[in-house]
Amino acid sequence: MPGRVLLLATKDTIAYSTGPGREGVASGAELLGTIPPERLAAEVTVEDVLAEPSWDTTPGTMLGLARRARSAILADGFDGVVVSHGTDTLEETAYLTDLLAGPAAVRGTIVFTGAQRQFDELSPDGPRNLASSIAAAADPLLRGVGAVVCVDDELHAARWVGLVDATTVRGFSSTPFGPLGRVVGERVELVGPTPPRPPEAYGEPESEVALLKTYPGMDSGLLGAVVDAGARGVVLEGTGPGNVPAALFAAIAELTDWDVPVVVASRCRTRTVDLAELPPPAGLAARVGAIGARGLPAGKARAALMVALGDGGGVAAARDWFDRLVPPPGR
Repeated sequence: MPGRVLLLATKDTIAYSTGPGREGVASGAELLGTIPPERLAAEVTVEDVLAEPSWDTTPGTMLGLARRARSAILADGFDGVVVSHGTDTLEETAYLTDLLAGPAAVRGTIVFTGAQRQFDELSPDGPRNLASSIAAAADPLLRGVGAVVCVDDELHAARWVGLVDATTVRGFSSTPFGPLGRVVGERVELVGPTPPRPPEAYGEPESEVALLKTYPGMDSGLLGAVVDAGARGVVLEGTGPGNVPAALFAAIAELTDWDVPVVVASRCRTRTVDLAELPPPAGLAARVGAIGARGLPAGKARAALMVALGDGGGVAAARDWFDRLVPPPGR
């Protein structure tokens, strides 16, 4: 008996047609119609979701998708959920969904997919990505893994995957971890280890979290400005293993005293060790209260901080969350 899969269709590139006389956006049902019936590995129910373009996806939309994916499995009894999403911020929405999945990650499978080529282009990648994603969502082999991204028949963990090339249909990578598996026909083959499951999320995630890219000569007043504008937490994208300009240290200390957590990520791939454990002079921001992102890129660190502040906590709650997200060895 085929599994039951819910398709949440948010439009974007996978659904766009812009050729002369063909301008428009395909519905979820139209996307599903591009897949030959014999290639459908599940009984699929479609829900069209009103969403902004991927490059402008709001935290509210991300949270709405995460909640619907979770409830589809826990409350509606679907075996899996597929979310068609624009590729610009697909990794952030997928990771936020993974953080909030809870027991849904054990009872079902949540798969994100998208396309780099539009609906009406020559050799669009969307139909195959969608067919493979439906097969993955229906396969019980992925239960317990958490949210995954399926592109070009490869399966990537939401925690590790990133869009590294916006010019090719193979633009997603989990380097240095590699893909979790692949879709072969209508079945999943696992080829690599899975990341540990995140701690249980409590409360309503805090959507007012700012993300700032640091640069030499940066005005420290920018940190206070985003807090004055309503931010309850701040993520700084630094350089190297987690370095930020020394001119920001006083502002970081001040925000920490105000119980506004400051998380330092990096524009580079980094280790998962605590910021304070890095040998000097790296990680100096930890001495003034900054919290390390534990190897998460800045966009995903923002998603994690949103969840960490979900119970109304501040610096202590955020620090505890990130410590439990990647526990120290032997803990």
